[in-house]
Amino acid sequence: MVDNALRPHGGRIVERVEDPRAAVDRVRGLKTLSVDGRIAAECVNIAYGFFSPLQGFMGREDVEAVAREMRLASGYVWSVPIVLDVSPEEVAATGIGTGETLLLTFAGQPLATIDVDQVFSWDREEMALSIYGTTDDRHPGVRRTQGLGDRFLGGNITLVNPPAISPPFDRFWHTPRQLSDQFQVRGWRRVVAHQTRNVPHAGHEWMMKAAWFAAGAEGVLVNAVIGEKRAGDYIDEAIVLSHDALRTAGYFREETHMTSILLWDMRYAGPREAVFHAIVRKNLGCTHHMFGRDHAGVGSFYDPYASHRIFDEVPDIGIEPLLSLEWWHCPRCGGAAYSGLCGHEEQKEELSGTFMRRSLESGVKPSHLAFRSEVFDLVTECAAMYGDGSPFVTESYLRSRNPVMTMSPMEGWEG
Repeated sequence: MVDNALRPHGGRIVERVEDPRAAVDRVRGLKTLSVDGRIAAECVNIAYGFFSPLQGFMGREDVEAVAREMRLASGYVWSVPIVLDVSPEEVAATGIGTGETLLLTFAGQPLATIDVDQVFSWDREEMALSIYGTTDDRHPGVRRTQGLGDRFLGGNITLVNPPAISPPFDRFWHTPRQLSDQFQVRGWRRVVAHQTRNVPHAGHEWMMKAAWFAAGAEGVLVNAVIGEKRAGDYIDEAIVLSHDALRTAGYFREETHMTSILLWDMRYAGPREAVFHAIVRKNLGCTHHMFGRDHAGVGSFYDPYASHRIFDEVPDIGIEPLLSLEWWHCPRCGGAAYSGLCGHEEQKEELSGTFMRRSLESGVKPSHLAFRSEVFDLVTECAAMYGDGSPFVTESYLRSRNPVMTMSPMEGWEG
Protein backbone atom coordinates (compact mmCIF):
# COMPACT_ATOMS: atom_id res chain seq x y z
CA MET A 1 0.00 0.00 0.00
CA VAL A 2 1.38 3.38 -1.00
CA ASP A 3 1.55 5.76 1.96
CA ASN A 4 3.55 8.74 0.78
CA ALA A 5 1.09 11.65 0.87
CA LEU A 6 2.80 15.04 0.75
CA ARG A 7 6.02 13.48 -0.60
CA PRO A 8 6.73 15.21 -3.94
CA HIS A 9 8.82 13.90 -6.81
CA GLY A 10 12.42 14.58 -5.85
CA GLY A 11 11.58 14.79 -2.14
CA ARG A 12 10.43 18.41 -1.82
CA ILE A 13 8.10 20.89 -3.46
CA VAL A 14 10.04 23.33 -5.61
CA GLU A 15 8.97 26.91 -4.91
CA ARG A 16 10.60 29.70 -6.91
CA VAL A 17 8.36 32.74 -6.36
CA GLU A 18 9.68 36.19 -5.50
CA ASP A 19 7.67 39.10 -4.11
CA PRO A 20 7.24 41.62 -6.97
CA ARG A 21 8.15 44.49 -4.62
CA ALA A 22 11.46 42.84 -3.88
CA ALA A 23 12.06 41.77 -7.49
CA VAL A 24 11.44 45.03 -9.29
CA ASP A 25 14.91 46.46 -8.75
CA ARG A 26 16.51 43.19 -9.86
CA VAL A 27 14.54 42.93 -13.12
CA ARG A 28 14.73 46.58 -14.12
CA GLY A 29 17.05 46.90 -17.11
CA LEU A 30 17.21 43.17 -17.95
CA LYS A 31 16.92 42.01 -21.54
CA THR A 32 13.35 40.90 -22.19
CA LEU A 33 11.76 38.05 -24.10
CA SER A 34 8.00 37.94 -24.69
CA VAL A 35 6.46 34.49 -24.22
CA ASP A 36 3.08 33.05 -25.19
CA GLY A 37 0.45 31.51 -22.93
CA ARG A 38 1.96 28.03 -23.20
CA ILE A 39 5.34 29.09 -21.85
CA ALA A 40 3.72 31.42 -19.30
CA ALA A 41 1.69 28.54 -17.84
CA GLU A 42 4.77 26.35 -17.67
CA CYS A 43 6.67 29.09 -15.84
CA VAL A 44 3.86 29.12 -13.28
CA ASN A 45 3.89 25.33 -13.00
CA ILE A 46 7.65 25.22 -12.46
CA ALA A 47 7.64 28.08 -9.96
CA TYR A 48 4.92 26.60 -7.75
CA GLY A 49 6.23 23.05 -7.87
CA PHE A 50 3.69 21.30 -10.09
CA PHE A 51 6.71 20.08 -12.07
CA SER A 52 8.99 19.24 -9.11
CA PRO A 53 11.90 18.48 -9.18
CA LEU A 54 12.31 20.81 -12.19
CA GLN A 55 13.54 24.26 -11.22
CA GLY A 56 13.54 25.64 -14.72
CA PHE A 57 13.37 24.77 -18.38
CA MET A 58 15.34 21.71 -19.41
CA GLY A 59 18.86 21.85 -20.78
CA ARG A 60 20.27 19.55 -23.42
CA GLU A 61 21.24 16.76 -20.97
CA ASP A 62 17.72 16.58 -19.53
CA VAL A 63 16.04 16.68 -22.95
CA GLU A 64 18.26 13.89 -24.20
CA ALA A 65 17.71 11.74 -21.10
CA VAL A 66 13.93 12.27 -21.18
CA ALA A 67 13.63 11.57 -24.90
CA ARG A 68 15.81 8.46 -24.89
CA GLU A 69 15.49 7.00 -21.39
CA MET A 70 12.37 8.63 -19.88
CA ARG A 71 14.49 10.04 -17.06
CA LEU A 72 16.02 13.34 -16.09
CA ALA A 73 19.81 13.54 -16.13
CA SER A 74 19.58 13.30 -12.31
CA GLY A 75 17.97 9.87 -12.63
CA TYR A 76 14.40 10.75 -11.67
CA VAL A 77 11.71 9.34 -13.97
CA TRP A 78 10.32 12.01 -16.30
CA SER A 79 8.53 11.46 -19.57
CA VAL A 80 7.75 14.75 -21.40
CA PRO A 81 10.26 17.53 -22.26
CA ILE A 82 9.56 20.92 -20.65
CA VAL A 83 11.35 23.34 -22.94
CA LEU A 84 11.53 27.06 -23.69
CA ASP A 85 11.88 27.36 -27.44
CA VAL A 86 12.96 30.46 -29.36
CA SER A 87 13.85 31.22 -32.94
CA PRO A 88 17.41 32.01 -34.08
CA GLU A 89 16.09 35.48 -34.97
CA GLU A 90 14.93 36.02 -31.36
CA VAL A 91 18.32 34.87 -30.08
CA ALA A 92 20.07 37.34 -32.38
CA ALA A 93 17.68 40.23 -31.77
CA THR A 94 17.69 39.85 -27.99
CA GLY A 95 21.36 38.99 -27.73
CA ILE A 96 20.62 36.01 -25.52
CA GLY A 97 23.76 34.41 -24.12
CA THR A 98 24.66 31.87 -21.50
CA GLY A 99 25.39 33.10 -18.00
CA GLU A 100 22.94 35.99 -18.08
CA THR A 101 19.51 36.58 -16.56
CA LEU A 102 16.63 37.28 -18.93
CA LEU A 103 13.21 38.74 -18.08
CA LEU A 104 10.29 36.81 -19.56
CA THR A 105 7.23 38.96 -20.19
CA PHE A 106 3.65 37.89 -20.80
CA ALA A 107 0.81 40.13 -21.98
CA GLY A 108 3.20 43.07 -21.83
CA GLN A 109 4.12 42.60 -18.16
CA PRO A 110 7.02 40.94 -16.32
CA LEU A 111 6.32 37.31 -15.45
CA ALA A 112 9.55 35.49 -14.57
CA THR A 113 13.30 35.55 -14.91
CA ILE A 114 15.43 32.77 -16.38
CA ASP A 115 19.09 32.28 -15.55
CA VAL A 116 20.25 31.07 -18.94
CA ASP A 117 22.62 28.11 -18.58
CA GLN A 118 22.37 26.87 -22.15
CA VAL A 119 21.29 27.93 -25.61
CA PHE A 120 21.08 24.75 -27.66
CA SER A 121 19.36 22.99 -30.53
CA TRP A 122 17.70 19.60 -30.65
CA ASP A 123 16.33 17.56 -33.52
CA ARG A 124 12.56 18.07 -33.40
CA GLU A 125 11.81 14.96 -35.46
CA GLU A 126 13.76 12.82 -33.00
CA MET A 127 11.94 14.51 -30.13
CA ALA A 128 8.55 13.78 -31.69
CA LEU A 129 9.41 10.16 -32.45
CA SER A 130 10.73 9.58 -28.90
CA ILE A 131 7.78 11.17 -27.10
CA TYR A 132 4.86 10.29 -29.36
CA GLY A 133 6.16 7.18 -31.11
CA THR A 134 5.42 8.76 -34.50
CA THR A 135 6.34 11.66 -36.77
CA ASP A 136 2.89 11.67 -38.40
CA ASP A 137 1.73 15.29 -38.40
CA ARG A 138 -1.88 14.18 -37.92
CA HIS A 139 -0.88 13.73 -34.27
CA PRO A 140 -1.44 17.06 -32.45
CA GLY A 141 1.66 16.56 -30.29
CA VAL A 142 3.81 16.01 -33.37
CA ARG A 143 2.43 19.21 -34.91
CA ARG A 144 3.21 21.06 -31.70
CA THR A 145 6.80 19.75 -31.74
CA GLN A 146 7.23 20.62 -35.42
CA GLY A 147 6.13 24.17 -34.60
CA LEU A 148 8.76 24.73 -31.92
CA GLY A 149 11.57 27.21 -32.48
CA ASP A 150 15.00 26.01 -33.59
CA ARG A 151 16.72 26.94 -30.31
CA PHE A 152 16.04 26.14 -26.67
CA LEU A 153 16.96 28.05 -23.51
CA GLY A 154 17.82 25.97 -20.47
CA GLY A 155 17.99 27.40 -16.96
CA ASN A 156 16.25 28.00 -13.64
CA ILE A 157 13.29 30.36 -13.53
CA THR A 158 11.87 32.58 -10.80
CA LEU A 159 8.33 33.93 -10.88
CA VAL A 160 8.53 37.67 -10.19
CA ASN A 161 4.95 38.77 -10.96
CA PRO A 162 2.44 35.99 -10.25
CA PRO A 163 -0.58 36.14 -12.57
CA ALA A 164 -4.15 36.28 -11.35
CA ILE A 165 -6.49 33.40 -12.20
CA SER A 166 -9.79 34.57 -13.68
CA PRO A 167 -13.30 33.46 -12.61
CA PRO A 168 -14.66 30.84 -12.52
CA PHE A 169 -11.28 29.09 -12.44
CA ASP A 170 -9.98 31.05 -9.44
CA ARG A 171 -12.18 28.98 -7.10
CA PHE A 172 -10.34 25.83 -8.19
CA TRP A 173 -6.78 27.14 -8.40
CA HIS A 174 -4.56 25.60 -5.72
CA THR A 175 -0.77 25.30 -5.71
CA PRO A 176 0.82 22.02 -4.59
CA ARG A 177 1.65 23.58 -1.23
CA GLN A 178 -1.93 24.76 -0.77
CA LEU A 179 -3.36 21.36 -1.71
CA SER A 180 -1.00 19.55 0.64
CA ASP A 181 -2.08 21.87 3.45
CA GLN A 182 -5.75 21.28 2.66
CA PHE A 183 -5.27 17.52 2.61
CA GLN A 184 -3.73 17.69 6.06
CA VAL A 185 -6.61 19.78 7.39
CA ARG A 186 -9.13 17.36 5.88
CA GLY A 187 -7.26 14.33 7.20
CA TRP A 188 -6.72 12.95 3.69
CA ARG A 189 -3.79 10.53 3.88
CA ARG A 190 -4.82 8.55 0.80
CA VAL A 191 -5.98 10.68 -2.12
CA VAL A 192 -7.09 9.44 -5.55
CA ALA A 193 -6.39 11.73 -8.52
CA HIS A 194 -8.78 11.92 -11.46
CA GLN A 195 -7.36 13.50 -14.63
CA THR A 196 -10.00 15.03 -16.85
CA ARG A 197 -10.58 17.19 -19.90
CA ASN A 198 -14.27 16.28 -20.29
CA VAL A 199 -17.54 16.87 -18.48
CA PRO A 200 -18.49 13.81 -16.36
CA HIS A 201 -20.97 11.11 -17.29
CA ALA A 202 -22.02 8.33 -14.94
CA GLY A 203 -19.08 6.16 -15.99
CA HIS A 204 -16.64 8.80 -14.80
CA GLU A 205 -18.53 9.11 -11.53
CA TRP A 206 -18.49 5.37 -10.88
CA MET A 207 -14.86 5.12 -11.92
CA MET A 208 -14.01 7.68 -9.22
CA LYS A 209 -16.12 5.91 -6.62
CA ALA A 210 -14.61 2.52 -7.43
CA ALA A 211 -11.09 3.97 -7.23
CA TRP A 212 -11.88 5.66 -3.90
CA PHE A 213 -13.07 2.31 -2.51
CA ALA A 214 -10.17 0.30 -3.98
CA ALA A 215 -7.58 2.70 -2.56
CA GLY A 216 -9.15 2.91 0.87
CA ALA A 217 -8.95 6.66 0.28
CA GLU A 218 -10.32 9.55 2.24
CA GLY A 219 -10.62 11.82 -0.80
CA VAL A 220 -10.89 12.14 -4.56
CA LEU A 221 -9.12 15.07 -6.24
CA VAL A 222 -10.47 15.94 -9.68
CA ASN A 223 -7.64 17.74 -11.47
CA ALA A 224 -9.07 19.30 -14.63
CA VAL A 225 -6.67 20.19 -17.44
CA ILE A 226 -7.18 23.79 -18.51
CA GLY A 227 -5.22 24.85 -21.55
CA GLU A 228 -5.00 24.89 -25.33
CA LYS A 229 -8.30 23.99 -26.95
CA ARG A 230 -9.27 22.45 -30.26
CA ALA A 231 -12.57 22.97 -32.05
CA GLY A 232 -15.05 20.45 -30.68
CA ASP A 233 -13.47 20.13 -27.22
CA TYR A 234 -15.61 20.96 -24.20
CA ILE A 235 -15.23 24.54 -23.07
CA ASP A 236 -13.06 24.79 -19.96
CA GLU A 237 -15.74 26.45 -17.83
CA ALA A 238 -18.15 23.55 -18.41
CA ILE A 239 -15.49 20.97 -17.52
CA VAL A 240 -14.50 22.36 -14.14
CA LEU A 241 -17.96 23.52 -13.02
CA SER A 242 -19.70 20.26 -13.99
CA HIS A 243 -17.20 18.18 -12.02
CA ASP A 244 -17.76 20.37 -8.98
CA ALA A 245 -21.51 19.86 -9.49
CA LEU A 246 -21.11 16.17 -8.60
CA ARG A 247 -20.18 17.36 -5.10
CA THR A 248 -22.71 20.18 -4.76
CA ALA A 249 -25.51 17.89 -5.98
CA GLY A 250 -24.58 15.29 -3.37
CA TYR A 251 -23.21 12.49 -5.56
CA PHE A 252 -20.05 12.83 -3.49
CA ARG A 253 -19.97 13.96 0.11
CA GLU A 254 -18.43 17.35 0.80
CA GLU A 255 -15.59 15.77 2.77
CA THR A 256 -14.64 13.22 0.08
CA HIS A 257 -14.45 15.23 -3.17
CA MET A 258 -12.57 18.28 -4.41
CA THR A 259 -12.10 19.88 -7.84
CA SER A 260 -8.92 21.67 -8.91
CA ILE A 261 -7.24 22.79 -12.13
CA LEU A 262 -3.92 22.23 -13.87
CA LEU A 263 -2.68 24.77 -16.42
CA TRP A 264 -1.46 22.39 -19.11
CA ASP A 265 -1.76 22.01 -22.86
CA MET A 266 -2.43 18.34 -23.52
CA ARG A 267 0.27 16.64 -25.59
CA TYR A 268 -1.84 13.51 -26.26
CA ALA A 269 1.30 11.47 -25.69
CA GLY A 270 -0.59 8.37 -24.52
CA PRO A 271 1.52 6.23 -22.16
CA ARG A 272 4.25 8.85 -21.74
CA GLU A 273 1.72 11.47 -20.76
CA ALA A 274 0.17 9.01 -18.31
CA VAL A 275 3.52 8.85 -16.50
CA PHE A 276 3.74 12.65 -16.58
CA HIS A 277 0.24 12.98 -15.12
CA ALA A 278 1.14 10.57 -12.32
CA ILE A 279 4.22 12.62 -11.41
CA VAL A 280 2.29 15.91 -11.38
CA ARG A 281 -0.50 14.47 -9.20
CA LYS A 282 2.12 13.00 -6.87
CA ASN A 283 3.40 16.57 -6.51
CA LEU A 284 -0.13 17.61 -5.57
CA GLY A 285 -0.04 15.20 -2.63
CA CYS A 286 -2.03 12.35 -4.21
CA THR A 287 -1.18 8.75 -3.38
CA HIS A 288 -3.17 7.04 -6.18
CA HIS A 289 -4.02 7.91 -9.79
CA MET A 290 -6.82 6.55 -11.95
CA PHE A 291 -6.05 5.46 -15.51
CA GLY A 292 -8.91 4.42 -17.73
CA ARG A 293 -9.21 3.33 -21.30
CA ASP A 294 -7.13 5.32 -23.83
CA HIS A 295 -5.73 7.69 -21.22
CA ALA A 296 -4.19 10.77 -22.92
CA GLY A 297 -4.56 9.09 -26.30
CA VAL A 298 -5.71 10.54 -29.59
CA GLY A 299 -7.19 8.86 -32.64
CA SER A 300 -5.74 5.37 -33.17
CA PHE A 301 -2.11 6.24 -32.40
CA TYR A 302 -2.00 4.13 -29.21
CA ASP A 303 -3.42 0.87 -28.02
CA PRO A 304 -6.36 1.69 -25.68
CA TYR A 305 -4.50 0.20 -22.72
CA ALA A 306 -0.94 1.32 -23.50
CA SER A 307 -1.19 3.75 -20.58
CA HIS A 308 -1.79 0.78 -18.27
CA ARG A 309 1.18 -1.27 -19.44
CA ILE A 310 3.66 1.61 -19.20
CA PHE A 311 3.62 1.30 -15.41
CA ASP A 312 5.08 -2.20 -15.74
CA GLU A 313 8.04 -0.64 -17.56
CA VAL A 314 8.93 2.22 -15.21
CA PRO A 315 10.14 1.86 -11.61
CA ASP A 316 7.87 2.75 -8.70
CA ILE A 317 7.55 6.53 -8.81
CA GLY A 318 5.73 6.85 -5.51
CA ILE A 319 2.11 7.01 -6.64
CA GLU A 320 0.01 3.90 -7.17
CA PRO A 321 -1.77 3.55 -10.55
CA LEU A 322 -5.37 2.32 -10.38
CA LEU A 323 -6.14 0.74 -13.73
CA SER A 324 -9.71 0.68 -14.99
CA LEU A 325 -11.28 -0.98 -18.02
CA GLU A 326 -14.46 0.30 -19.71
CA TRP A 327 -17.64 1.58 -18.05
CA TRP A 328 -20.98 1.80 -19.85
CA HIS A 329 -24.71 2.15 -19.15
CA CYS A 330 -26.59 -1.14 -18.81
CA PRO A 331 -30.35 -0.64 -19.35
CA ARG A 332 -31.04 -4.11 -17.89
CA CYS A 333 -29.12 -3.39 -14.67
CA GLY A 334 -30.45 0.15 -14.61
CA GLY A 335 -27.13 1.91 -14.14
CA ALA A 336 -23.42 1.96 -14.80
CA ALA A 337 -21.77 -1.37 -15.63
CA TYR A 338 -18.16 -2.47 -15.95
CA SER A 339 -16.25 -4.77 -18.29
CA GLY A 340 -16.79 -8.40 -17.29
CA LEU A 341 -19.10 -7.58 -14.39
CA CYS A 342 -22.65 -8.11 -15.65
CA GLY A 343 -24.01 -10.52 -18.26
CA HIS A 344 -25.75 -7.97 -20.48
CA GLU A 345 -22.83 -6.71 -22.51
CA GLU A 346 -24.74 -7.18 -25.76
CA GLN A 347 -27.23 -4.55 -24.53
CA LYS A 348 -24.65 -2.00 -23.42
CA GLU A 349 -25.09 1.68 -24.21
CA GLU A 350 -21.70 3.34 -24.43
CA LEU A 351 -20.97 6.19 -22.05
CA SER A 352 -18.72 7.99 -24.52
CA GLY A 353 -17.94 11.45 -25.73
CA THR A 354 -20.15 10.77 -28.74
CA PHE A 355 -23.06 9.77 -26.50
CA MET A 356 -22.68 12.91 -24.39
CA ARG A 357 -22.23 15.17 -27.40
CA ARG A 358 -25.34 13.78 -29.05
CA SER A 359 -27.37 14.38 -25.89
CA LEU A 360 -26.15 17.95 -25.42
CA GLU A 361 -26.53 18.89 -29.08
CA SER A 362 -30.08 17.55 -29.21
CA GLY A 363 -31.03 19.09 -25.87
CA VAL A 364 -32.73 15.83 -24.92
CA LYS A 365 -31.75 14.60 -21.47
CA PRO A 366 -30.59 11.00 -21.38
CA SER A 367 -31.30 8.70 -18.47
CA HIS A 368 -30.43 10.27 -15.11
CA LEU A 369 -28.45 7.08 -14.43
CA ALA A 370 -26.28 7.69 -17.51
CA PHE A 371 -25.81 11.46 -17.35
CA ARG A 372 -26.75 13.25 -14.13
CA SER A 373 -29.48 15.83 -14.77
CA GLU A 374 -27.70 18.42 -12.59
CA VAL A 375 -24.58 18.04 -14.73
CA PHE A 376 -26.59 18.23 -17.95
CA ASP A 377 -28.36 21.40 -16.80
CA LEU A 378 -25.14 23.05 -15.64
CA VAL A 379 -23.34 22.31 -18.93
CA THR A 380 -26.28 23.86 -20.77
CA GLU A 381 -26.00 26.95 -18.56
CA CYS A 382 -22.28 27.17 -19.25
CA ALA A 383 -22.98 27.03 -22.98
CA ALA A 384 -25.19 30.09 -22.68
CA MET A 385 -22.93 31.98 -20.27
CA TYR A 386 -19.48 31.21 -21.67
CA GLY A 387 -19.76 29.34 -24.96
CA ASP A 388 -21.87 31.47 -27.28
CA GLY A 389 -24.68 28.92 -27.00
CA SER A 390 -22.52 25.81 -27.36
CA PRO A 391 -20.76 23.72 -24.69
CA PHE A 392 -18.12 22.90 -27.31
CA VAL A 393 -15.20 25.00 -28.46
CA THR A 394 -15.92 27.09 -31.55
CA GLU A 395 -13.90 29.72 -33.38
CA SER A 396 -16.11 32.32 -31.72
CA TYR A 397 -15.28 30.95 -28.28
CA LEU A 398 -11.56 30.98 -29.04
CA ARG A 399 -11.76 34.62 -30.14
CA SER A 400 -13.82 35.92 -27.23
CA ARG A 401 -13.09 33.66 -24.24
CA ASN A 402 -11.84 35.29 -21.07
CA PRO A 403 -8.15 34.55 -20.49
CA VAL A 404 -7.54 32.05 -17.71
CA MET A 405 -4.52 34.05 -16.51
CA THR A 406 -4.27 37.84 -16.37
CA MET A 407 -1.31 40.02 -15.50
CA SER A 408 -1.21 43.08 -13.26
CA PRO A 409 1.28 45.89 -13.87
CA MET A 410 4.49 45.49 -11.88
CA GLU A 411 4.84 48.68 -9.88
CA GLY A 412 8.14 50.43 -10.58
CA TRP A 413 8.89 48.52 -13.79
CA GLU A 414 8.85 50.25 -17.14
CA GLY A 415 9.07 48.14 -20.23
